[in-house]
Amino acid sequence: MVRFTPLALAIVLACGALPATAQTTGGQATAAPASSALDGELFYQLLLGELNARSSEPGAGYALILDAARKTNDAKLYQRAVEIAFQSRSGDAALQAARAWREAQPGSREANRLMLQILVALNRLAESAEPLRTEIALVPASERNVALSLVPRHYARAADRRLAAGVVEQALATYLTQQDTGAAAWTTVGRMRLAASDPAGALEAARRGQAVNPGAEGPALLALELMDPKTPQAEAIVRRYMDGTPVPELRMGYARALLDAQRYAEASRQLQVVTTSRPNFAEAWLVLGTLQVQDNQLPAAEASLKRYVELAQEQSSGDERSRGLAQAYLSLAQIAERRRDFAAAEAWLDRIDNAQALISAQNRRASILARQGKVDEARKLLQAIPERNPTDARLKLTAEVQLLRDNKQYQAAYDLLAKAIARDPKDTELIYDQAMLAEKLERLDEMERLLRQLIAVRPDYHHAYNALGYSLADRNVRLPEARQLIQKALEFAPGDPFISDSLGWVEFRMGNKAEALRILEAAYKTRPDAEIAAHLGEVLWSLGQRDRAQAIWKEGLLLNAENETLQGTLKRLGVRL
Repeated sequence: MVRFTPLALAIVLACGALPATAQTTGGQATAAPASSALDGELFYQLLLGELNARSSEPGAGYALILDAARKTNDAKLYQRAVEIAFQSRSGDAALQAARAWREAQPGSREANRLMLQILVALNRLAESAEPLRTEIALVPASERNVALSLVPRHYARAADRRLAAGVVEQALATYLTQQDTGAAAWTTVGRMRLAASDPAGALEAARRGQAVNPGAEGPALLALELMDPKTPQAEAIVRRYMDGTPVPELRMGYARALLDAQRYAEASRQLQVVTTSRPNFAEAWLVLGTLQVQDNQLPAAEASLKRYVELAQEQSSGDERSRGLAQAYLSLAQIAERRRDFAAAEAWLDRIDNAQALISAQNRRASILARQGKVDEARKLLQAIPERNPTDARLKLTAEVQLLRDNKQYQAAYDLLAKAIARDPKDTELIYDQAMLAEKLERLDEMERLLRQLIAVRPDYHHAYNALGYSLADRNVRLPEARQLIQKALEFAPGDPFISDSLGWVEFRMGNKAEALRILEAAYKTRPDAEIAAHLGEVLWSLGQRDRAQAIWKEGLLLNAENETLQGTLKRLGVRL
């Protein structure tokens, strides 16, 4: 009989080697029957191994524990040997233990997965193909696609991403051509290629995955991540998936990608499909309502946002719901404000309980005060907002500048920005805003100086190129230079409807009316906007298409009756609608 001291018992329990049949009494334990693998000799070996592992001889402890694991074929002892190797920073020893475990228990997913992880950690990527194949093969067929989708996680820390992508593709060769796994396997290959900075290869993988299974989500999700104006092939994959029966979440993702690309009309159509096919999808109503507010579709926006509020209160809780409701209440307050129903606007704002939305709520309240002629009171309201961090201070500043700008107090806004820039002369966003205010104050030389300063500091800042080019075109001066500046802006933001509007306007100024019409029609289709409507209408007017010009201008007034460019165009041309 072997008598266990409390210390010995604790050590053996820690390594998980005590058989379930052993009994403890009063701090001691009685050995299991003779059939147990834990005889006196083995117990001594485990005890000695643990003591060595926890002292200055981890190598000796590792050897003893690994030998015990081989004798008992105990998974916990194999795992303990790997742990000791890791603790002594011996990757090769850890790999040896994991490999011994897998050889002893070929059907153990844990042993195989551990071996795969160690090989990747040791950057022995070429050797990882075989355990990766085994990992997928050991998974039940019903879970195989999920396992395939998790493969990139195993290689997330691989030093050579390109080699890792090649190894994965080689390991998954069997699954790439099978109907039930091809889409998932190609998606995994695509994600590995994308991680290796090979977007073209990732796009090809998405295409091939969709070819195997057109209705699979994986290739479409990958293509959605690759969507860019310079890679229209990616969107083609997404669109093919949308032609089937897409899950609403993926259509929602497509709508967000369209919003990011400022393709608002197309995004709105996708959102309307989501809300029709799945009317309880709260997020879709929120985004659709926000977009409708932006497009001045106030009755539709109000209905969408109220539907979101109803669903959010029923379905969700926590921070996400609080943020979403705050956004909805702010938009509903904005709708009420546009209708000059200031009491209703305040009531919506009073419902906001999200601390992070405080500045937005106070900004909306300030806007309501300003609309009632209380600009000074509005400014004091914004200035009184507490600043928890530098971001809050920046938001307060931009809110006050916008308030002054909206109320045509351009000099006050300019002075406020000048003080902020004096504190941070490298703030490009503030310098750009100051340049736009300089234009409002008709300090055109200063505006150009500031914009060229921006271009010198940030050669990729497309807003500066566009603003300067449009200003020249609008004044009908230095038109070739204006066109060159705007085209440069489009290189950085291809397809941007507002920059396209600038290009159409400079073409009109240069006498290229047909080209101007083509560009402006495309821009207005992408983004119905009062400013673009003003320019498109004037081109149509000059071409003798006066009925159509008036129709476009009427649409523009519905979008924003206060737009200065549209109002100025109608006044200059003597048009009454």
